Amino acid sequence: MSDHSNNYPKLHNAAWPGVVGKGSDGGEPIIELETMLDLTCAAEVDGVKFDGVDLFLFAPHVDIDASDDELAKLADMVRQRNLEIGSVVAPVWEPTGGGSAMGANTERLKFLEQVRKGCRIAKQLRDLGVRPNGSVRIDSAVDPGSWSEDPEGNQARIAETFRQACDIAAEYGEQLTAEGEICWGGMHSWKRMTELLAMVNRPEALGFQADMAHTLLYMLGYNAPEDAMLDEDFDWSDTETFDAAYRQLCGALQPWTNDLHIAQNDATVKGSGSHDKTGRHCLPNDPGGKLDITKYAGFWLRNPDGELSKRFRHICWDGCMFPNETMMQPQTWNDILAAMLDVRDAHGWQE
Repeated sequence: MSDHSNNYPKLHNAAWPGVVGKGSDGGEPIIELETMLDLTCAAEVDGVKFDGVDLFLFAPHVDIDASDDELAKLADMVRQRNLEIGSVVAPVWEPTGGGSAMGANTERLKFLEQVRKGCRIAKQLRDLGVRPNGSVRIDSAVDPGSWSEDPEGNQARIAETFRQACDIAAEYGEQLTAEGEICWGGMHSWKRMTELLAMVNRPEALGFQADMAHTLLYMLGYNAPEDAMLDEDFDWSDTETFDAAYRQLCGALQPWTNDLHIAQNDATVKGSGSHDKTGRHCLPNDPGGKLDITKYAGFWLRNPDGELSKRFRHICWDGCMFPNETMMQPQTWNDILAAMLDVRDAHGWQE
C-alpha cells in the first residue's frame, strides 16, 4: 500500500450520471441510486476508498419533495456504505418542476421554489450528520439561444433571480454554486459567467462550480466564439499557449469557485436524451483527453502564488452521460478513484 498521507479534500463520486440524460427522455435506462452507491463504495486503490457522494435531488434518486423519514432512510443508506454526502443539485429546470431564471414571474417563482426545496433537503441532511460540507448547485435553466434574444436584459433578470435564491439559501444556512456550462444561457461563456457572478455580488452565498470538462469548452468558445481563448485549429501540443489561457480562465473564475469537479474532456461536446450538448466527460485515461488532470486541477486548488487555497473540503468526479456499460464496470471507478487520489496527493493536505 502506497503512502497517501493527505486526507483532504475528501474524494466524492457523483451519483447523477445514473440519471442525467437517461430514462424516458430518450436516453439509456436510469441506474438506481443504490447501485451508484454500491459502485462507489466498492472502488479501492492502494487501500483508499471514496469518502462520499454528491447527489441529484430528483426522483428516482432523491425526490425533491422527500419527507423527513425518507431523508433519514437516505442518510442511513449512505452511512451504511461508509460514505458521506457533499453537494446536491437542485432540479431548477422546467421539465423537473422549475422554470427559467430569466422567464416570466411564474417561471422564476418555480425556479426559486425548487431552490428552497433543495436547500431544505441539504440542511436536513446536514442536521442528520451525514453531510459535513457542500453546496446547492443551480444554473439559469435556460438555453443560450433564448438568452441571446436580449442578452443584457436577460442577464439582469437572471442576476435578480439568483440574488433572491441567495436570500433563500441564507435562510437555511446554505451556500449556492452556479455550474459553469456552455448549455446554460448567461453562463455559457467564461466572460458571461464572471459577469453574472459579479452582478449578483453575493460571494458568501453564491459561488462558481468549476467542472474541468465544461471549463475546457469555455476556452474553445463553444456557444460563445467571441469569448474563445484558443483558436479553432489550436495545436494541443502547444502547452505554453494552453497554460497561459488556462491561467487567464482560472484568474477570472477561481476567486469565485466554491465547488470543483475533477473531469476529463476530449475538446468535443456531447448530449444525451433531452440534455443539451455540453462538455463531453471522458474516462481519466481516455487517449483523446486533452487535460493533464493532476496538473490542471492544481490551477483550481491552488492560489496564483502556488499556495493551497484549502477552499474545498471535498472534490467530486463527474462522469455525466457516460454509457451505462461503462458505469457498470468496477474498473471504471477504480481508474477514476486513482485519478482523484493523484490530485489529492499533489494538491491536498492532512488534518
